[in-house]
Amino acid sequence: MASSLWRILSTPWQSVTFSQALQLVAGLGLLLLLLKVISLYFRWKRMTAAFHSFPGPPAHWLFGHIHEFRRDGTDLDKVAAWAEQYPNAFPLWVGKIFSNLVVTHPEYAKAIYGRSDPKALTAYNFLIPWIGKGLLILSGETWFQHRRLITPAFHYDVLKPYIKLISDSTNVMLDKWETPCKEKRSLELFEHVSLMALDSIMKCAFSYKNQPYVLCHFRDNPYIRAVYDLSYLTYNRMRSIVYQSSLLFHLSPDGFRFRKACRIAHQHTDKVIAQRKKLLKNEEEMEKVKQKRHPDFLDILLRAKDEKGRGLSDEDLRAEVDTFMFEGHDTTMSGISWILYCLAKHPEHQKRCREEIQELLGKRDTMEWEDLNKIPYTTMCIKEGLRLYPPVPVVSRELSKPITFYDGRSLPAGTITTLNMYCIHRNSSVWKEPEVFDPLRFSPENSNRHSHAHVPFAAGPRNCIGQNFAMNEMKVAVALTLNRFELSPDLANPPLLLPQIVLRSKNGIHVYLKKANRY
Repeated sequence: MASSLWRILSTPWQSVTFSQALQLVAGLGLLLLLLKVISLYFRWKRMTAAFHSFPGPPAHWLFGHIHEFRRDGTDLDKVAAWAEQYPNAFPLWVGKIFSNLVVTHPEYAKAIYGRSDPKALTAYNFLIPWIGKGLLILSGETWFQHRRLITPAFHYDVLKPYIKLISDSTNVMLDKWETPCKEKRSLELFEHVSLMALDSIMKCAFSYKNQPYVLCHFRDNPYIRAVYDLSYLTYNRMRSIVYQSSLLFHLSPDGFRFRKACRIAHQHTDKVIAQRKKLLKNEEEMEKVKQKRHPDFLDILLRAKDEKGRGLSDEDLRAEVDTFMFEGHDTTMSGISWILYCLAKHPEHQKRCREEIQELLGKRDTMEWEDLNKIPYTTMCIKEGLRLYPPVPVVSRELSKPITFYDGRSLPAGTITTLNMYCIHRNSSVWKEPEVFDPLRFSPENSNRHSHAHVPFAAGPRNCIGQNFAMNEMKVAVALTLNRFELSPDLANPPLLLPQIVLRSKNGIHVYLKKANRY
């Protein structure tokens, strides 16, 4: 074949026949395929050598471990069972072309979180068409510069006015819950909390007022629908051997849906930015705005300057807004929903929270900044809910240099590690009876635990920059909900865990509501 190809390539192109051209294309295709197979083989050899000291579950010769996952609500528990069988960390294979070390022990997590290794782009690359290269994706000096520019947006002076706005959004949601409460029918939490979280972030971060987000239906909101589709499609692509190819994904129906959802999300972001730029087109109007309201996330982004007086480019601006909209809305929605589910399942803890909240609020139906630190038992329940159901169940890092763990095992540079918060939070060597919902784990007298045993917002220099915003929103939403309603689980429709980028449920989270007795 090689001689035939060389002969065709040596022929003047005017003299090449159609059949020779076809033969040339086929030959070059086979050659490229062969080179790809050789490349994958050596990649597999390198990964196998990197993981030689880390035993793990047997892998299928073709599918690796991916065929073990059924999307039936038990996938995370399967990984947690492997974590107990292969302590600290074990390799997980997607076919024979991608592998990562799943970290399930806090001491291993501490070693990785303590460094500034970049996100594993083999996984996060699939997010770039959606959220661009913002804080979640960036690494190195550019990441450090963006982090420094954005940090002032999460100062407590900026966060203070948000509490009233979050209370308003939560109360609109709770008003909608009066109907299913009266009708004694089951309510699906994700749908409603998602709209409330979007309304909150639009009011807090972008100063949108009186927008109808929480008044519309989940499936009628194009942005919410787009975010849901993008999360689902990105996670589905990460798990698919075929979709590792950008070309095959682009040509697939899922690729078409992904591009359509990206357009909707970007149009939403561009509209928000354009409206603010128009409003703040000169210093005089900016001063008028500052007198009327608090500076918000978008104000700070637009005015942020580095030491050389340079601000964020339009591309960087959109990336950071899209990143914050995703991380500040989708993850908070997941956290609130799962925390309310935990409290619905455990009425004794729910009752203690309600008594604490009602004693604090009295006849008030809104939270204030000073209230946030006056609900200790509710805060412990929130932390325990985040332990059992971390909104982001896994994060990935690509080692920029070799690492040696406390037990002497090592990994070379370039290895992908996945820090599995779901497994770390259920590690039986760290947590007694890890499947039990016990808020007292977070009482002051029980605070002597490993520093990285509870990491729902990650840790180290790349921890979640918006974790205080998220915790504040969770406290407000949970407190106002329990102040008005008693929740109980829909036992006929238990949630089935769906570990996408954000922890969801395949069938939603369904609860029943009953009006709470008020003082």
